[in-house]
Amino acid sequence: MTVDQHNAAADRAVRRRVLVVEDEYLVAMLVEEMLESLGYEVAQVAATLEAAMNAATHASFDVAILDINLNGNQSAPIAEVLTTRNIPFIFATGYGPAGLDSRYAHAPTLQKPFYEEDLKRVLQAVMERA
Repeated sequence: MTVDQHNAAADRAVRRRVLVVEDEYLVAMLVEEMLESLGYEVAQVAATLEAAMNAATHASFDVAILDINLNGNQSAPIAEVLTTRNIPFIFATGYGPAGLDSRYAHAPTLQKPFYEEDLKRVLQAVMERA
């Protein structure tokens, strides 16, 4: 194994896995690209409350990014499952902090639209606390 192959294997071994919960296809693609650029692995993208609840309950990942509004459904039930599993999460919203369920007012929030640098900063802060 060359040094480059060894380094690539080591990078994959420590890559953090992210659940992306987003109902807008283009936004989800953009977030996926940002995460990959930052060295994270996208574990799964869920576009509906049902898919997100299934992933939150059963999938393996280190952190989640949750759109607050999924086709008219609030993502608070997903946050509840993640809290139970002790998995950190970040809300992404176009509504600002006013759209947050009061139980999760403490959770980090990214205001849409956000830039890669914003995502990097919030992910680093969340992962340091985890």
